[in-house]
Amino acid sequence: MGEEIERKYRSWVASEDLIIFEVVKGESNLFISADKDLTVPAKQLIEECRAVIKDYIERCPQFKSSLQPLEAAGAAAAPIIREMIEASRRANVGPMAAVAGAVSEYVGKGLLNFSPEVIVENGGDIFIKSSRDRVVGIYAGSSPFSGRISLKVKASLAPVGICTSSGTVGHSLSFGKSDSVTVISGSAASSDAAATAIANIVNAPKDIAGGIKLARSIRGIRGVLIVIGKKLGAWGEVEILRLEKS
Repeated sequence: MGEEIERKYRSWVASEDLIIFEVVKGESNLFISADKDLTVPAKQLIEECRAVIKDYIERCPQFKSSLQPLEAAGAAAAPIIREMIEASRRANVGPMAAVAGAVSEYVGKGLLNFSPEVIVENGGDIFIKSSRDRVVGIYAGSSPFSGRISLKVKASLAPVGICTSSGTVGHSLSFGKSDSVTVISGSAASSDAAATAIANIVNAPKDIAGGIKLARSIRGIRGVLIVIGKKLGAWGEVEILRLEKS
């Protein structure tokens, strides 16, 4: 996303009752909401998970380059590596398709030691643990739905991963042409990998039904919202709201 678009998008996931801060490390640019400013532990958590992923790539280069699932990681592999591999296997994509969601979740779960309310957004991939309902705005490029709809995230779903992939927005690799595919599950890594897989097969409005069918077939997925042009489709635990703009 461009900087202006990213700032606008991030205003749609901000929460007025929480302290909001941004943490940047390498390619990771996290927008975090919590009960207090947790910049210092957030930086430490980002450094930890980035170091683990970098170390694993050095030992297993195909972890970074493969567009196909890899064999299950051994018990000695770090939990974030095992989670990315398993999430990508369920969605039938390469493990790096889960990386942004996995980082959001790693940091978010770590920050729960300091704050009971945590929202971590990483390039459209979000981890939420909250005791109250939250609203997440949908950015869908040039679609007329962009900035006009949002998803209600019920507190009963938390912790939850809400991740978005697009064939028209951002720099992430996608073989489709959807404006946005947003997936909800109990794991941000799983949501990220599934959003990538679904977005890969949505090239026209007629493909929405196929995208929903794929979402329903991926274990652990609880809902999906697909937007392409003037059409959208949804399935599962998805409550669409009109976005209230300030």
